[in-house]
Amino acid sequence: MNKTRYLAQAAVIAALYAVLTHMQNFLLPGSATWAIQMRISEAMTVLAFFTPAAIPGLSLGCLLFNLTYSATLPLDFVVGTLATLLAAIAMWLTRNVKVGKLPLPGLLMPALTNAVLVGWELTVYIGGGFGINALYVALGELAVVLVLGSLLYFAITKRGLDKKLLSAG
Repeated sequence: MNKTRYLAQAAVIAALYAVLTHMQNFLLPGSATWAIQMRISEAMTVLAFFTPAAIPGLSLGCLLFNLTYSATLPLDFVVGTLATLLAAIAMWLTRNVKVGKLPLPGLLMPALTNAVLVGWELTVYIGGGFGINALYVALGELAVVLVLGSLLYFAITKRGLDKKLLSAG
């Protein structure tokens, strides 16, 4: 992939992630933060199946939101961004592992990384026990990624956008 295309894809993904998360938080306050969060922008993690540019794009988008949202907990600058980075890398690496037509193992990665890392972070800040915090984070991630992310995945592949706009080549 040429550098210009890679940088453009990463920048667009980062901007969309940050803006969508801010819009959601504006329209539905608190729904994109804390333990039971359902960031609609997390559906965009499926872009990591189609382009490696989604790895820095999603990570930067998460960091941008966390840096610009006044109620973000300081650890989230690092921990939340790291969870997104690890999930995006794992999704890129498992992009060809499918159950039927769905890359199910990859779709589980955001729930796994966020449950562990953000669940730990929330336990540090608000208590309540790691297990319950991790469970709440995982449930929110699973709901968004398995429902909206799967819909986005199928919309992209059915329309051939994976080949036209998001290809690594």
